[in-house]
Amino acid sequence: MPNALAHEAVAFRKSSYSGGNEECVECAADGTTGVAVRDSKNPHGPALRFTGTAFAAFTSALTGSELAAAH
Repeated sequence: MPNALAHEAVAFRKSSYSGGNEECVECAADGTTGVAVRDSKNPHGPALRFTGTAFAAFTSALTGSELAAAH
């Protein structure tokens, strides 16, 4: 995927599960076959980009028991 992401060209959205505590990420389809993720506090900052497959595996791990809670 290209390194640059035109923030104006994609529609980022915050999860409906977000509690509004300013510790959120926003996701958007990146215009190809991937997903862009950014910090909601810095909407004009950098975005991490994932392939659709990698993002699906990541979110599956988050909702499952594959990742241990950090202490």
